[in-house]
Amino acid sequence: MSSITTNHHVLDASGKKVGRVASAAAKLLMGKQTTTFTRHQSAGISVEIVNAGKADISSRKKAEELKASFSGFPSGITTPTVGYILQKKGARELFRRAVAGMLPKNKLQKTMLKNLKISE
Repeated sequence: MSSITTNHHVLDASGKKVGRVASAAAKLLMGKQTTTFTRHQSAGISVEIVNAGKADISSRKKAEELKASFSGFPSGITTPTVGYILQKKGARELFRRAVAGMLPKNKLQKTMLKNLKISE
């Protein structure tokens, strides 16, 4: 996992939708905007999302359920809502989950997520 270049990008999330900021962050983390983009190497680009608490999240979106997790026991399915995650863990976790869902599911995903910094 060699790093090609080291860049730092700052994205302001105030007044913007979560998905728009997350997709921009995912593209930057993957390094798709660089001329030396390769899928099998980490781009080494760090992204910082600022003002995550000021993002535009509608009340309808807060009631929406996210991905379900199953414990293996009968009636063990739990589906947290966006509002629950905002209340318990804050906007940082919401942005982290959104960006993680947009990154490729391979060995580089953890490396890319380590280069993501989110501040409220």
